Amino acid sequence: MDIDDWLRRIGLEQYAQTFRDNAIDADVLRDLTDDHLREIGLPLGARLKLLRAVAALGTSEQPPASPEITPSAPRIDAERRQLTVMFCDLVGSTALAARLDPEDMREIVGAYHRCCADLITKAGGFVAKYMGDGVLAYFGYPNAHEHDAERAVRAGLALVEAVPKLKTAAGVPLQVRVGIATGLVVVGDLLGAGAAQEQAVVGETPNLAARLQALAEPNAVVIADSTRRLLGNLFELKDLGAMDLKGIAGPARAWAALRASSAESRFEALHTTGLTALVGREEEFELLLRRWSRAKTGHGQAVLLFGEGGIGKSRLTAALLERLAAESHTRLRYFCSPQHTDSALHPFIGQMERAAGLSYDDKLQVKLDKLDRVLTQTSTSPEDAALIAEMLSLPNDGRYPAPELVPEQRRQRVLEALMAQLEGLAQLRPVLMILEDAHWVDPTSLEVFGRIVDRIRTIPVLLIVTFRPEFDAPWVGRAHVSSLMLNRLGEGETAAIIARLVGNKTLPADVLAEIVERTDGIPLFVEEMTKAVLEAEGEGTARDTAAAVPSAAMAVPATLHASLMARLDRLGPAKELAQIGAAIGREFSHALLASVARKPDAELGSALDRLVEAGLLFRQGVPPQANYLFKHALVQDAAYGTLLREPRRVLHARIIEALESQFTDMAESQPELLARHCTDACDPACKFDPIGGVIGVQS
Repeated sequence: MDIDDWLRRIGLEQYAQTFRDNAIDADVLRDLTDDHLREIGLPLGARLKLLRAVAALGTSEQPPASPEITPSAPRIDAERRQLTVMFCDLVGSTALAARLDPEDMREIVGAYHRCCADLITKAGGFVAKYMGDGVLAYFGYPNAHEHDAERAVRAGLALVEAVPKLKTAAGVPLQVRVGIATGLVVVGDLLGAGAAQEQAVVGETPNLAARLQALAEPNAVVIADSTRRLLGNLFELKDLGAMDLKGIAGPARAWAALRASSAESRFEALHTTGLTALVGREEEFELLLRRWSRAKTGHGQAVLLFGEGGIGKSRLTAALLERLAAESHTRLRYFCSPQHTDSALHPFIGQMERAAGLSYDDKLQVKLDKLDRVLTQTSTSPEDAALIAEMLSLPNDGRYPAPELVPEQRRQRVLEALMAQLEGLAQLRPVLMILEDAHWVDPTSLEVFGRIVDRIRTIPVLLIVTFRPEFDAPWVGRAHVSSLMLNRLGEGETAAIIARLVGNKTLPADVLAEIVERTDGIPLFVEEMTKAVLEAEGEGTARDTAAAVPSAAMAVPATLHASLMARLDRLGPAKELAQIGAAIGREFSHALLASVARKPDAELGSALDRLVEAGLLFRQGVPPQANYLFKHALVQDAAYGTLLREPRRVLHARIIEALESQFTDMAESQPELLARHCTDACDPACKFDPIGGVIGVQS
């Protein structure tokens, strides 16, 4: 397929050079994700149009004449991975087909398919197959994203809202049912070229999603308990109880997803059992208190709080909120979202809706009355009130003036109105502002916070901005701005967190040591791994969970799986090197990896550079004398856990061969290393002598 011609036929020929500059050709076209297209600079509208066209590509490689064409899956090797599967079905389609002209029915199904493709793709999902009036979608494949289960449920709720609003020539009202389940599957091109798409995922999860869809009410979303456990309190759910489903072993508990919850904080919504005690952050906490004390005197401060995911940024801000609860102050909390990086002012909209107490079922007049009560506190002008109501998508019922402004004027006036709100609140009492996850902030909100950082120097405001290291904060170096990086916890601090989670229960010392070693001082990893061990039945199962036998992909807690896989999937071809390195061990040499991987030096070097730049590996020394260490043991587990049994066995056999033939000193000094690889190879031809080491791998 000629990419230039294909882009021309879908009306995006202006991006042909961008595709050429980034080596995007027909071989990788179906692997494209929204993250890839954003990285090469495409605007939102072009990304949506491209992803819709990619999802609808058929085997003819022509632009789709109808969305009923089955898309083909990306050509990648099969893997074990945790997947959230969505199954959507149009209600009453058989009866519709019986009474409508086939052309009218085609138009209805086409509009329905396009709606599904748009909303699923926008949420980060992959439309795997159109099956008549059914749609099968994956969240977590071919590219994982953080919070794939959440993305799937949000897409499902968007579908049951959007499908009934579709306008069709036949004027027929439409309804849809959605089923969602999460679980371990084998996914990929399992049968080779030309394989039927419905065979691309093997496991119970797709069947469970289909069964849940069948029992859903019209315009309802039903999710499996496996999905529900990953959502915390992010959604309002209705417990449907345990159900006997055809083809599913044992009763399956199901939940109806009603709507997004009104939880103020994602962090708190995902910690449904309460927050663990703050451990090992005394110095950082004291710095925040000192900055707050200075801000209250009218010398506003900003603190840039950054560190890798799970390091405890949100936990530290939660501790500050708890400490200041008894003080007179105003708190403003802003939350960024990976689903809204292109949604202008999303954090401000959310904050204002929470401050006003707007509810989904409030009538328009009630919402405007609630908004007025909030704005009255700061003596907001009617003109500013009109702009803020418009920002919240609330129609003007006549109570506000309707200024006639061109778009850029309107935008600037909205930003000024938001600044006036902050200044009005600061006149009443000190203000604590917290911007969470700024690495997902939209450009317009970033501009507003830039103005806020400048303005707070002379007003009683403390602004705390949390983000991951990949975000380039533009305010570093200013006199009233402090940067605070959170590092990993020490072994003693990690053990203290585990002890508080365990409570009166007892963990064997070796299990405790395994958790400490494998979680690398990341508080979130410590919490989730400890909970996984505690939930295991019996000490033997607990030992297996903590030891994370590599053949068990679920050694990585389900709550961490999506975020870890997202890091790996972003690597592209370098992911294979991560898998090979994971098979060798937590630490490996450049030379051993090269011997096992059997790739050209340039390709190997480029892939390793990518792994180091992505923060997945530490490198010591200069290649080819370099040594590498996985930054996190759980990243190693996630990479290894994707491998199927046969590729895994072959890798271990290659490692044994390399150790015996090229690294004899290592083989002699570390016989236990050979023993492990021999065991993992599961090859009867590989004989291990416990005294003399490996006798040999025989042909």
